[in-house]
Amino acid sequence: EVQLVESGGGLVQPGGSLRLSCAASGFTLSSHDMSWARQAPGKGVEWVSRINSGGVTTYYADSVKGRFTVSRDNAKNTLYLQMNSARPEDTGVYYCLVAINGRSLKGQGTQVTVSS
Repeated sequence: EVQLVESGGGLVQPGGSLRLSCAASGFTLSSHDMSWARQAPGKGVEWVSRINSGGVTTYYADSVKGRFTVSRDNAKNTLYLQMNSARPEDTGVYYCLVAINGRSLKGQGTQVTVSS
């Protein structure tokens, strides 16, 4: 069974940092590109970042470019999102996602709140 478990969310002040993690199981992480997305209160899901299976190529939404860094440790079956220079508009539930056999799968999410 494919499982994605996000963690590391919490309350952070504007300008602060958080590191999110996504523990993957039930599939071979190293064979799949992985993504992060978020959903702000009352809004739709917004794609945030993507990393290729080997961890060499990364992509970012313009809203987070230069502030967030996606990485992965395939040996530990874990995906990361380093959030720096956090802004109130970064508030939301953050999900990691993987596409397997044409289906997009995500975890339960981790809440990030940026507020003073």
